[in-house]
Amino acid sequence: MIHPTADVQSIQIGTGTFVWQFAVILPGAVIGKNCNINCHTFIENDVVIGDNVTIKSGVYLWDGIRIEDQVFIGPNVTFTNDKYPKSKQYPDAYQSTIISRGASIGANATILGGITIGEYAMIGAGSVVTRNVPSYACISGNPGRVKGKVDDKGNIIERY
Repeated sequence: MIHPTADVQSIQIGTGTFVWQFAVILPGAVIGKNCNINCHTFIENDVVIGDNVTIKSGVYLWDGIRIEDQVFIGPNVTFTNDKYPKSKQYPDAYQSTIISRGASIGANATILGGITIGEYAMIGAGSVVTRNVPSYACISGNPGRVKGKVDDKGNIIERY
């Protein structure tokens, strides 16, 4: 289902995916099956999204972002892809960011470019992630620090 007010230019959208009001998806984007792309989102050309992914409102996915299956991206999560941005000056290549299978990113978190978030990692709301995150890590704060471990259901199994 693609809402009539969405601007979806890509034809590479999996079956069962919902795209809500005022979403913009550029032609090169690839989106998997059974995803939920909420309203007021923007997905650039060089973005790949796996199956069963939820992207909440106010999220902008820039070139170089890869999101694996079963990932949750909360509202207003911010991604970057250029370490030294300048107006009208573009890098030869954008930073690559990978959000691994089953990871969950809380509302208003900021994810700097060039980072890999490991499988089933949980990023707390408002965290600023400045370096790679291990699988099953629970991260919070600014800068984001490992505060514990989670299982593949998101339950905290160890606190630091």
